[in-house]
Amino acid sequence: MSSGEWLIVGVVGVLFVLSIGLAVAETALVRVSLPKAQALAETRGRSGETLLRLVQHQDWLNPLLLVVLASQSVQSLLLGSIAKGTVGLVIIGLLNITVFFVFAEVAPKTWAILHTDRASLLSARPVAALAAFPPLRWISRGLIGFTNVVLPGKGLKEGPFMSDAELLAVADLALEGEVIEAEERELIESLLEFGDTIVREAMVPRPDMVTVAADFRVADVVEVAILNGFSRLPVTRASIDDVAGVAYLKDLVRAERDGHAEEPIVAYIRPARFVPETKRVRELLREMRQEKVHLAVVVDEHGGTAGLITLEDLLEELVGEISDEYDVELPEVGWGSDGTALVPGVVSVDEVNERLHLELPEDEEYDSIGGFLLHQLGRVPAAGESVEADGAVLVVEKMHGNRIERVRIERRVAR
Repeated sequence: MSSGEWLIVGVVGVLFVLSIGLAVAETALVRVSLPKAQALAETRGRSGETLLRLVQHQDWLNPLLLVVLASQSVQSLLLGSIAKGTVGLVIIGLLNITVFFVFAEVAPKTWAILHTDRASLLSARPVAALAAFPPLRWISRGLIGFTNVVLPGKGLKEGPFMSDAELLAVADLALEGEVIEAEERELIESLLEFGDTIVREAMVPRPDMVTVAADFRVADVVEVAILNGFSRLPVTRASIDDVAGVAYLKDLVRAERDGHAEEPIVAYIRPARFVPETKRVRELLREMRQEKVHLAVVVDEHGGTAGLITLEDLLEELVGEISDEYDVELPEVGWGSDGTALVPGVVSVDEVNERLHLELPEDEEYDSIGGFLLHQLGRVPAAGESVEADGAVLVVEKMHGNRIERVRIERRVAR
């Protein structure tokens, strides 16, 4: 080989090392969450502070990706220039793809995933310097501008991101590798579902609400609250659709102690908070925490009372059921030895699908398995009526008025 060819090999080696570092940086910086970056900024000095800035402002990603593409393209062209004939070009191309894929993509990115904190801290300051380099910044912005001309639009407001399915796939891999526990994987899935959940899916429905009339005595409401194990009760006027406010047990106990047990409850109620049933639970949780409110009345599109929701209901959407001594435990959803499953009508279709490994259709028109049956039948059924879906038969086991209280699900034996 001539001196010129050795020089090309040396440049390719430098680009190879650069590609390894960029692969580590891209993977590590994308994986670092804002809370983790804030914690590292408090303990790791300038590197931690730089990392926090990069996580908060994602303008480093486009310049970094531009350098990755440029380095890979240049090294391919350089190696192609020293290839001897078609056979040599094919051999160098195959070796180039194999070596770069294994040692400049898979290996460094795997290491960055396993050592995210260390990799992100090592990469933070070099990437910040790279993103701040004026020519590179100008070129990347110019190319993005050209892209917007070709594909008109405002682009992404935030990034980088991955889909929910991709994040769950990563969580599954981490679970298989014993990096996280099964409970942590379930929490990740709950967090993803939490963002799309609306109040109607988490609320206590109207038929299950416990309310008291505005003309009830203080002593009577204290007894109702104690018997039901509630610290707050909605107070109604003419009907359940006319909520006057919320009675707090601590206020009533204080009034009873002060000799006002015979007075009407209406003098001791607090204003009620009303929320639409289509509101996202994520937004409501934030608002209830800020306003220090623990209970809200849910209204439908016509202004009628659809149900109520508490802070505990919202937290249960994240961490699962929170039971106390007053809660009635619902039976665990699962197949019995006889190939059937008894499911309360209030259980969500999503939970039934997850627990019984079914694929019953989910729709915005209903949330619970009882609602699914009502939707399929198009009327209020009688006990014993059934619907077949996804290879299973859903039988109305028990009715309570117009409400489906229990459903029996039978596996359909394949012929």
